[in-house]
Amino acid sequence: MEALLSLAFDNIASKDTQKIRKGLRQIEGMLAQICLSSGKSKPSTPQHRRNASTINLGEQQQSTPKKLGTLAEDPAFREFFRLQEGFEWNVATHVADCLNRLLGMSSTDSCTTDNQADILILSALSNLQGLLLLHAPSRTIFGREIYMNLLLDLLDPYNCPAIQSSALLVLVTALLATPQNTRTFENMDGLLTITSLFKDDETTQTVKLKLLEFLYFYLMPEAPVPSMSAPNTAMGFQRSPSKLAGAFDRRSSTVSGDDGGGAAARKSIRTQEEKQHLLGKYLNNVEALVQDLQETASFAGVTC
Repeated sequence: MEALLSLAFDNIASKDTQKIRKGLRQIEGMLAQICLSSGKSKPSTPQHRRNASTINLGEQQQSTPKKLGTLAEDPAFREFFRLQEGFEWNVATHVADCLNRLLGMSSTDSCTTDNQADILILSALSNLQGLLLLHAPSRTIFGREIYMNLLLDLLDPYNCPAIQSSALLVLVTALLATPQNTRTFENMDGLLTITSLFKDDETTQTVKLKLLEFLYFYLMPEAPVPSMSAPNTAMGFQRSPSKLAGAFDRRSSTVSGDDGGGAAARKSIRTQEEKQHLLGKYLNNVEALVQDLQETASFAGVTC
């Protein structure tokens, strides 16, 4: 896996768009191998099993998502998770850096068309969302202003709606169960960015709907990240007796460079009323959002 990651990192660090595309696909392929299990082939009839080409034509290859509870025992996932704990092999950091370079290339490189840049940015965002879901400790990198600012830049009005929508999905994933990141988002005028885009007449209805969904998510009650000794029930690993069972609970200092501990998380928590007050500085009638959230239970059972 190190060899594959090394090759992918070299590609996405290139200024050649073809190499960047190849590197992003290599990462996507690796994630697919981890998350998907190949369905059993079903040959058409026994007499058709004469050669490889006939077999391929007579079989239907299917891939189905692996169940989350089985990932802890999957050798590929265990190796992937182990590598992510170190800065050198942390894929989310490398993809985020690639995304930052792509933004620069789209604005300065005359050889890169807007369409090419947009496709690569969307691919990078898709990979990044998957990485943050697979390896929750990697979310802590968005506690750093340089990476949070990257997501906010992608929400600028000059970006296409597809990029804005994808950036919102990554932003939700980056804030999920990570109150420290939410405080960074707030300190960097993230609420102003979100509400300004929501009020902009040029913003498409599709993006406005996703912005509204984000505001519902933001207003959800916050919960601290579990301490190192707490059993993990959210990610489905509690049934595994292996060391990986507590992997999502341990501190992520190797990724973020800070302690990431439970005490720091608890100190950074804000109440729903406090967040409602902050959002009210930029948006009218926030009380209606909170009431709607409580009545409809849009995110029942979820804490951010």
